[in-house]
Amino acid sequence: MAYQTFRQEYLQVPPVTRAYTTACVLTTAAVQLELITPFQLYFNPELIFKHFQIWRLITNYLFFGPVGFNFLFNMIFLYRYCRMLEEGSFRGRTADFVFMFLFGGLLMTLFGLFVNLVFLGQAFTIMLVYVWSRRNPYVRMNFFGLLIFQAPFLPWVLMGFSLLLGNSIIVDLLGIAVGHIYFFLEDVFPNQPGGGRLLRTPSVLKAMFDTPEDDPNYNPLPEERPGGFAWGEGQRLGG
Repeated sequence: MAYQTFRQEYLQVPPVTRAYTTACVLTTAAVQLELITPFQLYFNPELIFKHFQIWRLITNYLFFGPVGFNFLFNMIFLYRYCRMLEEGSFRGRTADFVFMFLFGGLLMTLFGLFVNLVFLGQAFTIMLVYVWSRRNPYVRMNFFGLLIFQAPFLPWVLMGFSLLLGNSIIVDLLGIAVGHIYFFLEDVFPNQPGGGRLLRTPSVLKAMFDTPEDDPNYNPLPEERPGGFAWGEGQRLGG
């Protein structure tokens, strides 16, 4: 019974959020079980481009460190804001959401060539938080019951929290920078005088991820109906 409930809840998670968070959890589990090591996952341009270890372009976004407070904190934020984006401003636009992932990942990888970061998953989470916060500017946030503020301040509050924990804020700044670039190109620049859409989701992604909506006025031929012809009946099966 518990398995069925979990399965139903799991399948209700939108597909991109489900795929990414599952990949992160499985990667961390594999490291904990010592099936793989972080040294096989981290971002290393020399190993990627000279030794063709291409998988590192993806795996460095999937590992958030060993299971502990930092891992749980990042996974909660990743799941929450990735899902709210996918079910909110990207609802019915899976291809556009995947394109945002690819665009953000590409930018972070390029910036990663110039900063000393070996895992970019946390920065990617901050990017998702930033885009959500800018698209929901009037939502009031409560951070651990200590601070109450408007949503656009959330990425900066998280950066301050990282600073208090003694972590490098380069990760947060990278996520904020990439998130702002995407938000500006997608939401701000097209609405400026003389502006326009510079980011366009490739048609191949739309063909892969966006299923066309059913036409409510479409009346299929008998052979196209579920179950074939409705023998001996005057209405479609299931009608």
